[in-house]
This record gives sequence, structure tokens and C-alpha cells, in this order.
Amino acid sequence: MSVASVPFSLGRLGLIAGNTFLEAVRQKLFLFLLLLAIGLVASALFFREFNFGSSELKFIADFGFGALIFFGSALTIATTAQLFFSEIENRTALTLLAKPLWRAEFVFGKFLGVFAVIGVFCALTIGLMMALLYHREGQLMAQTPEAFEAGRLISYGDLLVVGLLQWLKFGVLTAIVLLIASFSNTNLFTVVTGFFVLVICHLQYLARDAWGNVDNALIGLVVQAMSLIFPNFQLFNLADEIGQGSGVDGDVALRVAGYGLAYIAVIGGLAVYSFRNREI
Repeated sequence: MSVASVPFSLGRLGLIAGNTFLEAVRQKLFLFLLLLAIGLVASALFFREFNFGSSELKFIADFGFGALIFFGSALTIATTAQLFFSEIENRTALTLLAKPLWRAEFVFGKFLGVFAVIGVFCALTIGLMMALLYHREGQLMAQTPEAFEAGRLISYGDLLVVGLLQWLKFGVLTAIVLLIASFSNTNLFTVVTGFFVLVICHLQYLARDAWGNVDNALIGLVVQAMSLIFPNFQLFNLADEIGQGSGVDGDVALRVAGYGLAYIAVIGGLAVYSFRNREI
């Protein structure tokens, strides 16, 4: 029976995603990075003396999000590449695809499995950071009640929104690594290229600001094309005002979420197209 005669199945996609999730959480890398990120977030209370002028609560929040972004990015790239190529090297992908299984089910199943693992990582890290902030803010309210006459400075709902946006950003990164893996021959090339693209996505706004308005039309066109090809990861960083009494704009957060979902859909579709043309 050909794959074309078999309808797309959410059940098969869910099975692949579930197996990917279980395989990922068994990896030592996941446990190592999770414990390291949690340890760094927890240590924020001890490093607050090195706060260079910002409020203590903002320092703790920035420190926690820094650990989340750094280790979450490393976990996303390494886990996605490892799980994809383990299927190729162990020939399990060939066995699966010999059955009536769409390649789109395989690719998006891998995506959802990794996305779920990163979601667990984000939930634990953000949960610990929120607990630390709540505890420390309570202590500060008891010590200096005049500074909290209007109530708590931290909006924990905003913290959750920013954490969800970071998770969505990792989803975009997962799709990018799957696209690279779909035509790459080695795990190492995928990981190195993934980190290279990560840097571009975080810094592309600088190139756009510096070169986007130059008189040279060709350079301006190239910069604009690059800004469309590579997502702007700086858009997902909405935590700057946390700890200063300001809140996250809900409309902005929704637009950023839509931006991330659009990139996931487009890049995921390209990964499926590329994987269909790959010989296994």
C-alpha cells in the first residue's frame, strides 16, 4: 500500500512524538542541562550583590531568563539533531518509512516530541524562578514596605507570558534545526550550523538597523531578504520591564506569538519538503 493512498494520521504523528519525548528525557544531556539551568537560577539570590545598578528583583529575573535562553538553546539544538540522526543511523527511520507513514508525520512528530521536552525544561526553570522571585519579593516587602505601597512589583502573569514566548522561540529553533538535518549528512554539521543560525537570528536586527537604510539599493535588498529568511529572536525578549513595575503589552505578545507560529509552519513545511527528497 502506497503512502499516498493512506490519509494523514494524527494518531501516528502522536506516537512518533511520544516516542521522541521519551527518548529525549532519557538522554543524560537533558538531565545535565536541566540541573545546570536550575542550579544557576537558584544561585541568582547569591549573585545579587553583583547587580550593576538595576533593581534586585530585575536582576534575579534577568539572571533566570539568561539561564533559560542559554541552556534552552543548547538543549534544543543538540536534542533535535541527536534524535533525528539516531533514527537515521540506527535505520529505524527506514523501517518506519517503509510502512504507510507520511514523511510529514515523521518530521512533525519529531518536532512535537522535542517541543514537549523543551516545554518541560521551560516549565521547571520558569517555575523555580517565579518561586524565588515571590519569596525574595516577600522578604523585601517586609523590610521596606514603603517601596511596595502600590503592591508587588513583579507581575507573575507577565513572567509566564515571557516564558511561553521563549518556549515558542525554541520551537522556531527546533524547526530550523530539523530543516538543516533534513539535508545534512552528519550530526556535527547540523549542530554547528544550528548554533551559527542561532547567532544570526539573535543579531540580524543589528544588521538591519545598520544597513537597512543605506543608499545602496542592492545592500538594502539583501538585508531585507535576510531579515525575512532568518527570524528575529530579539522580538521574543519582552522581559526588560519585569521588576520595574511595568507590564508586558498583551497585543505585542500576541503578535510575537503569531510571528513565531508562522515561522514554525513555513520552516516545518520546508523541512518536510527537503526530507521527502532525501535518500535514507
